[in-house]
Parts: sequence; C-alpha cells; structure tokens
Amino acid sequence: MHIYAIGDIHGQIDLLHGAHDLIAADQARHGTAPVVHVGDLVDRGPDSAGVVDHLARGIAGGQDWIVLKGNHDRLMTGFLDDPDWRDPGLKVEHSWLHPRIGGGATLQSYGVAHPMDRPVAKVHADAVAAVPQAHRDFLAARPVSFARGDLFFCHAGIRPTAPLSAQNEQDLCWIRQGFLEVTDSFGPLIVHGHTAIDRATHYGNRLNLDSSAAYGGPLSAVVIEGREVFLLTPAGRQPIPAEPHPAA
Repeated sequence: MHIYAIGDIHGQIDLLHGAHDLIAADQARHGTAPVVHVGDLVDRGPDSAGVVDHLARGIAGGQDWIVLKGNHDRLMTGFLDDPDWRDPGLKVEHSWLHPRIGGGATLQSYGVAHPMDRPVAKVHADAVAAVPQAHRDFLAARPVSFARGDLFFCHAGIRPTAPLSAQNEQDLCWIRQGFLEVTDSFGPLIVHGHTAIDRATHYGNRLNLDSSAAYGGPLSAVVIEGREVFLLTPAGRQPIPAEPHPAA
C-alpha cells in the first residue's frame, strides 16, 4: 500500500503541475494511489487562483486527490466572509493583506487591483465580486485531517495531549509550539507542512513536507510506503531516511 503527498503550494501553479507530473510517472510504474495535499493552497505565490481552480476541477473530474485546509486557506475564507474577522492564530500586528502573509498576491491573481493600497472595505467588495463562489465553497469545505493506515495527515500538526479523534481545527491548521519539539512517537506518522524548512524531512515521528515553495524553494512530492518515505524526482524515487529530531 502506498500513498502520495504534496507540501505547501502557496500559489505556485507551475510547481504544482510539476509535482503532479512526478506522481503520474511514479504511478505508471507502481500503480495508482490517493494524493494528499497538506494545505496552504494560496498566498504569497503568483497564481493562487490557478491552484484552487486546478485542484477543484481535478477532484470534480474524478482525480483521487485529498486537499486539506491550511491556515492560509482559512485566512482567505475568513476575509471574504468578514473583513473584520481575525484568526486567533494570526499575530496582532498582521492581517491577511499584510505583505508577510500574502493575501494581496492572492487577490491580484483573481484580478483585484492594488489590494494593499486601498481601504479594506473597497478591497473586500472587489474581492467578493472577483473570487468565484465555487472557489469559496471549495476552500471552506476542505477537511482538516486525513488518516490512512499508520499515517495521519494535517496541515500544521497535532496537539499531543489530545487523541487524534479529538483534535481541533485551530491546532491542525496552526500549531507549532507543543508539537514540533516532541520526540516521542505520536502513534501514526504525522505528515504535515506549515513550518517552512529547506527540504522535506523525516523525523521518525513526523514528516514535514513544507520545503519553502512560498520562498523560492521546491514543492515536495513524496510517496509513502508503510512509514518509509521517498522524494519523487525526475530521476525516480529518492529515499528520505529518518534523521535525528532537532530537539533531540
């Protein structure tokens, strides 16, 4: 039994097409299997609209894709529903339109002009008019976790003190402290993104797939067999062995 996973996309449509091509090539050799996208479809990159459209159309067309909700996807949905809403995970000095968060780039991909240089009310009105309702519905409906065999997929991580069946959306989309430093087993291997690093890394108890596509890094696509992980490359599968935990 194998399954595929893709890290944080952040509007990088060309990288997403490349990741899907690598998966298709591997599936031609080893058989089809589901593909899990760990969230953060939008923000910072050049074509968040294209990413959402591609994934929504793929699922509607029968692709065996699971697309999870990331904190950035939640921020976009929240802004469109209510521009005054503040996600508890966001720093007080930031908003979705802050340059460090990247919502402005997302709205530009939908054709909204100068989203960071105009009154928020006007930007919100233009955004509601520009973003298709189908995209809003797709983002709002994304699940926050997916379990298969000895694997548990989510965007950010889990709260170790709570059973997997009782995890809440806030932690699954945002957690870092209380999760990243844990060296003990969580039971299943936790497959996540959210915390940008240089390359997809296997820590034994968790697998971080956020290889910094939002900041010029690659978009990692992997295949997982049991708890063994392989990075997909143009030359084929490359093992990602478990390495010492950074907190060890």
